[in-house]
Amino acid sequence: MTGRETSMANGLTYADAGVDIEAGNALVDRIKGVVRATRRPGADAEIGGFGGLFDLKAAGFKDPVLVAANDGVGTKLKIAIETGLHDTIGIDLVAMSVNDVVVQGAEPLFFLDYFACGKLSGDVAYEVVAGIAEGCRQAGCALIGGETAEMPGMYADGDYDLAGFAVGAAERGTLLPRRDVKAGDVLLELASSGVHSNGYSLVRRIVARSGLSYDAPAPFAPETTLGRALLEPTRVYVRPLLAALKSGAIKALAHITGGGLPDNLPRVLPDGLGADIDLSAIAAPKVFGWLAEAGGVAEAEMLRAFNCGVGMVVVVAAEDAEKVAAVLTEQGETVARIGEIVARGTADEPVAFSGSLGF
Repeated sequence: MTGRETSMANGLTYADAGVDIEAGNALVDRIKGVVRATRRPGADAEIGGFGGLFDLKAAGFKDPVLVAANDGVGTKLKIAIETGLHDTIGIDLVAMSVNDVVVQGAEPLFFLDYFACGKLSGDVAYEVVAGIAEGCRQAGCALIGGETAEMPGMYADGDYDLAGFAVGAAERGTLLPRRDVKAGDVLLELASSGVHSNGYSLVRRIVARSGLSYDAPAPFAPETTLGRALLEPTRVYVRPLLAALKSGAIKALAHITGGGLPDNLPRVLPDGLGADIDLSAIAAPKVFGWLAEAGGVAEAEMLRAFNCGVGMVVVVAAEDAEKVAAVLTEQGETVARIGEIVARGTADEPVAFSGSLGF
C-alpha cells in the first residue's frame, strides 16, 4: 500500500467532523409538506432551490414598496430547549418579524428561516420548522426557503438558534405612520397573549429565584406547566390589522417588543407629540403579576422589560376609534382604549403613565 493510499484509508469525512449531510437532506424532504401548506398567490415554487421566488404581480400589487424585517426569539429558546417543547417556538420567530412588517402598513408576503445547531436532530428541527410554517399560515405569508446549519463546536449538543426574515409590500403612498398623527388621537391596545418573545433573560432569572422547575404547575395557570405557560407563543396580529387597515382610519401602529411601551411607542410619534397612557385600562395577563411578585420587579422596570399585556398599539382619530375597535374585535382581538396623543415639550418624557397595572 502506498503512502497516499494509507492516508486515504485513514482519512476523515465530513460526518467524522460532526456534520451529517444526509440528515440535512432528509429534513428538507420531511418538511416539504408543511412548507407547501403555506403557499399563497405569488409563491408557488417548491423549496430546495438556491433561492426562494415570489411574484409581486401575481400577489396583486401594482406599484409596491417592499418592507423587510428580521428578528430572532432570544433566550426564550433556552426554555424550549430545557423543556423539550419545540412545537411553538417557530410561531414566535415568524410573529416577531411579520408584526414588524404590518405596523408599516405592509402585507407580509414571504418568510425565510435560519436554523443553526451543533448536532442536527431531525425530530427537533422538524417540530421547529412545523411551528414556523404554522406562524406563516397565521400571517398569510409563504415560507419560501430557509437554511439549516449544522456547526459542531459552535453550539453544544441539544442547543440551537433561530433567525427569521420577513418581506412584505404596500402600495406606494400607503405606508405608516401617517403624517397626520396629532394631539387628541386615541390609543387602542391589542392584548398580548403573554410575555411574547422579549424579556426572557429576566424571566429565566425570576424562575431560578422562585425555585420552581419548568415541569411544575404554573402558579398563574395551574392547569399547565410553568414551561408550557412561559412558551405561550407571540400573537400574530397580521390578519386583523390588514382587515382594519382597509378602512383607511389607522394612522400609526406600534409593535410593543423589547423596551415595552416607553421605548416602542415614541417610534411612531412626530416631534412635539407624546402619549398619555392609563395603566389601569390595561388588563395584563396573570403571568406578569407573578413575574413582578416572584422577582420583586418594580412597575417601571416591568414596563420597560415586558409588554405587560399590550402587544400592539393602534393610533386613530377619536371619531374613528369605535369603528376600528369594532373591526378588530370582529377579527378576534381583545381591544381597549388606553390613552391618547398629547402635545409634549422636548424636555419631557415622550410617554407618561397614570394609574397602575394592578398586579
